[in-house]
Amino acid sequence: QVQLVESGGGSVQTGDSLRLSCVDSGRTFSDYSIMWFRQAPGKEREVIASINYDGSRDLYATSVKGRFTVSRNNSVNTAYLQLTRLRPEDTAVYFCASDKRTRYDGAYYSANTVASWGQGTQVTVSA
Repeated sequence: QVQLVESGGGSVQTGDSLRLSCVDSGRTFSDYSIMWFRQAPGKEREVIASINYDGSRDLYATSVKGRFTVSRNNSVNTAYLQLTRLRPEDTAVYFCASDKRTRYDGAYYSANTVASWGQGTQVTVSA
């Protein structure tokens, strides 16, 4: 069973940075992509970044490209999301999620491809 635990959220000001962590204590971490989603109040959960199983391919939503960076360290079963140049519109609960597909190298990621979710961590950006 996949168990994902996130940390690193907080309240910051516009332009600040944060690093979110996602520790996987379930399946063989190095076999699965990790996705990062966020959900703002009153909005649907959206996928904002993904990194494939070996870290060789990362993808980003337009809204965060150039400001957020996803990475992973398979030796410690941990994925990261570095958030920089934060804006008030980045305020949301951020979730990491593990992919259903083994050693997937494609570009399609959505809530339908998630095997397990983290509990979420709140990021609040004030103007």
